[in-house]
Amino acid sequence: MSLKKEIEIVINAKGEVTFEMKGQKGPSCLGETKFLETALGGDAAVVDQQKTNEYYEQSEGYVSSWSGEGKDE
Repeated sequence: MSLKKEIEIVINAKGEVTFEMKGQKGPSCLGETKFLETALGGDAAVVDQQKTNEYYEQSEGYVSSWSGEGKDE
């Protein structure tokens, strides 16, 4: 049985974005969500990144936060 991959995206009232990869074990999740980071302003826009327990398992997930500041500069 394979795990279902999902990305949970939350945008708060301040326009800050938080997303969490689920169902992807190990560091490959970083590549799976790179398109989101790029769309939100790239590495400079990431204000916090926390790896979940799945990240440290054999082959899944992390949580990343982005702030809208500087997006349109």
